[in-house]
Amino acid sequence: MAQELSEKELLRMEVEQLKKEVRNSRAPISKMGKEIKDYVEAQAGNDPLLKGIPEDKNPFKEKGACMIN
Repeated sequence: MAQELSEKELLRMEVEQLKKEVRNSRAPISKMGKEIKDYVEAQAGNDPLLKGIPEDKNPFKEKGACMIN
């Protein structure tokens, strides 16, 4: 697709993207890192990767053994 666009169109698209990005609010990583850490720790009890999935609710458990005769 980019090959079909002229250089002027590509530059216009880039400027539009930069305008969108400049509107995003920014915060220092020192503040956001703590907020992310607190959120992850608060949600850890609900995370199936950390606590596992109960066997009765596991949609991927094997339904039966495979037997070859």
